[in-house]
Amino acid sequence: MRIPPAVVAAVAMLAVGCSGGAVTDTGESHTPVPAGAAPPPSAPAPSNAHLANAFDYVAYPPTGTTYYFTSPSGAWACAIVPRVKAGCQSATSFPATMGITGEPDSVPGADGGAAPPNALVVPREGAAQFVALQAPELALDPGPGKELPFNRILAVAGFRCNVQEATGVSCLSEFSGNGFTFSTDGLVPRYTDVPVEAP
Repeated sequence: MRIPPAVVAAVAMLAVGCSGGAVTDTGESHTPVPAGAAPPPSAPAPSNAHLANAFDYVAYPPTGTTYYFTSPSGAWACAIVPRVKAGCQSATSFPATMGITGEPDSVPGADGGAAPPNALVVPREGAAQFVALQAPELALDPGPGKELPFNRILAVAGFRCNVQEATGVSCLSEFSGNGFTFSTDGLVPRYTDVPVEAP
């Protein structure tokens, strides 16, 4: 039986096209890297040198499993809501504002109108932001939550938080890479890792 030349040519083209490896089109644009250029450096992975035991911070409120902690000063009540958000509020004056230098006068409230902020959160996706909570959902009730000592990292369900004497409270969404570091002196919109050499 004789194979038509068109079929032979098509098979040959397929063999050549398939021999170069798999190509996946993700729909994203590609920016070529100039020859000889090094790829951009990636952010260093967060340290796991000072992890706290997450089981010491877990609670089971009606809203679902949550990990609560209080800063060593007792000023901040914080929580990690697995795969949703991490954040902090005042442990002593909720629902008053947090009193952080540079915090906005108002943010969108639950009813769509403007409301004074009383918490700071980093969601799984998106930037850290001040929010107006209707109830003290970042504080353990009854509380207070267990103290997270200085230089210990609470890492659970896609988030990590720590408290450092020099910088304040810091939380990170490991999914997005977004985070915050704050004290009453102000807010830095990024996570501050605990140095490996910290005590």
